[in-house]
Amino acid sequence: MPQDPVPALLGPLTELLETRFRDLPPSSQEIDRAAVTQVLEAVVERLGDNYPYFHPFYAGQMLKPPHPVARAAYALAMTINPNNHARDGGRASSQMEIEAVAQIAAMFGWPEYLGHLTSSGTIANLEALWVAGQLRAGQRIVASAQAHYTHQRISGVLKLDFATVPADGRGRMDLDALEAELRRGGVGTVVATLGTTALGAVDPLEEILALRQRYGFRVHVDAAYGGYFVLIPDALDEPARRAFAAIGEADSIVVDPHKHGLQPYGCGCVLFRDPAVGRLYKHDSPYTYFTSKELHLGEISLECSRAGAAAVALWATQKLLPLVRDGEFARGLKQGRRAALALDRKLREDSRFAPLAAGAPELDIVVWAASHGAGPRTPSQLAQNIFESCAARDLHLALVQLPRAWFEAPGPSPADGERMTCLRSVLMKPEHEAWLERIWERLSAASADVLGSAR
Repeated sequence: MPQDPVPALLGPLTELLETRFRDLPPSSQEIDRAAVTQVLEAVVERLGDNYPYFHPFYAGQMLKPPHPVARAAYALAMTINPNNHARDGGRASSQMEIEAVAQIAAMFGWPEYLGHLTSSGTIANLEALWVAGQLRAGQRIVASAQAHYTHQRISGVLKLDFATVPADGRGRMDLDALEAELRRGGVGTVVATLGTTALGAVDPLEEILALRQRYGFRVHVDAAYGGYFVLIPDALDEPARRAFAAIGEADSIVVDPHKHGLQPYGCGCVLFRDPAVGRLYKHDSPYTYFTSKELHLGEISLECSRAGAAAVALWATQKLLPLVRDGEFARGLKQGRRAALALDRKLREDSRFAPLAAGAPELDIVVWAASHGAGPRTPSQLAQNIFESCAARDLHLALVQLPRAWFEAPGPSPADGERMTCLRSVLMKPEHEAWLERIWERLSAASADVLGSAR
């Protein structure tokens, strides 16, 4: 593991925090240090049974290490353990949440909005679709077949009718299929995904918003993964750039700071362009909201208890790394983006692999198939074998099932037909750019063991 600066920071900072409460009578918590140490040693033993998520050789799922300042701020906050439901449970951390969320909203160009943090992107999307269902009662939710499965599940929980439309060969919502669904009528909300889980695909938001002018539906943008890419438009291809430029016209947005935002799990965020939707949250609580006339976050949230430490960590990170174009935070996104493009180029130059036929990745997720192999093994079997061979070399990738046609010459219906298992790499760590040659060496050697013909 890399040398960890957080423990050295926490000692003196914890002592400094304790001085803020020095006027209170002493109150110590006695512990059996030997017993606690024994338990924590067992914890370390168990935690060793993990993939090295923190290391650049982990390039599988959407796992990005939290920044040291986020970890330290979270740990400091946990000495108090605030609850951001009501001001009396998290006075300082509630204000820090309000400030941090305002910075996220400003990133999307919203000076006025209603929003707050959540415990996950799932809960953030739940709130967005709950509001959509309240405002468009009895109408359907529509999303791409490549949208996160949580939208269909949430719609079921909320008793909202849900429909999917096909995706094109790059994993983006098919506009002709969407319009055919709109002509059927009864669509209340369209979910546009800016950064799909499988591919990092970016739905054509600008064109979806144009359809809204004709059909009058709400637009919810699920940017849980891709939202922060709004800060680096010059690093994106034109279709994705246009989509992110239009994000401020959506009715609601979800982004996950615990993905690209360098935060510990769980930290999601939901934003509504119209602050008036706050009326839908109105409820009575005779024991909660009377210690302060300031806004209590529980008054605009479906969740009750939430970790104030998550807000403190986010506030600290954004204090150190502001959400601005050309800042250090944005430069980290560009590094991951460049790493993905470089890996995609290498794959396209190597006959052993078949990347997406429709073109390069839109964000920092790369997918590819094994193009050939010896004997009767299928592309799915080869992908599984390469995945295991890479893991044996401490290079950790992921697997994903996608339509076979997406890796062949585009046909009239690329979304149809047989699905196969492919390889997937999420290059979301800034360090991935510097480590790409070493990643490629291990991928190439592992593939040579499976496919032969090392390159």
